[in-house]
Amino acid sequence: MTTTNTGDRAPRIPLTRERVLHAAVALADESGSESLSMRKLGEAVGVEAMSLYHHVANKDDLLDGMIDVVFGEIELPSDCGDWMGAMRQRALSARRVLGRHGWAIRFMESRTAPGPSTLRHHDAVLGCLRNAGFSVPLAAHAFSVLDSYIYGFALQERSLPFDTPEQTAELAQEILARVPVDEYPHLAELTAEHVLQPGYNYGNEFAFGLDLILEGLDRAGSSAAGA
Repeated sequence: MTTTNTGDRAPRIPLTRERVLHAAVALADESGSESLSMRKLGEAVGVEAMSLYHHVANKDDLLDGMIDVVFGEIELPSDCGDWMGAMRQRALSARRVLGRHGWAIRFMESRTAPGPSTLRHHDAVLGCLRNAGFSVPLAAHAFSVLDSYIYGFALQERSLPFDTPEQTAELAQEILARVPVDEYPHLAELTAEHVLQPGYNYGNEFAFGLDLILEGLDRAGSSAAGA
């Protein structure tokens, strides 16, 4: 009697849309969205490229799904009784997520077929603002200014030519050594008295700007309520 030994063969993991999307996100994280191709994605999940089309219709559908995965990683506002705290929580989470998926920044609001995580995210943010007493126009203004700040800061942070406080200080000293202090006194002052101070980290600027925006929105809401 002949028996077949199946113990040496690992079970095949079924290919699903979720698995395809997460693999695509991982590839984009590694080498950017521009270099992502169906061939490379197929290799990553162990199938021929044509098999992927059972799970994604085309490259646009793939990108829609990838952005939905990214939105799904951002924490939704949890305690809307404190709308400022909820918006701060959401902004900080979005910045962390975009730090992991920098390729996604320019696509976050560009998709014309948003997925369920994207829609859930937007609805939760708007719901939090509306429950806090924001009018529909003010909620729209708040959402716009917060996202502009979050995405803009994430994009700027990603493009900086340094990653650590030590690299920041080293580059600042190199630039300062090449720049005539008497011609650019304010840049020299900022570098010496702020950037080169112990503990300086450009990323800390995010919280300062975020608080300014939240405080401004709070004043705008109070003014609208009193009008």
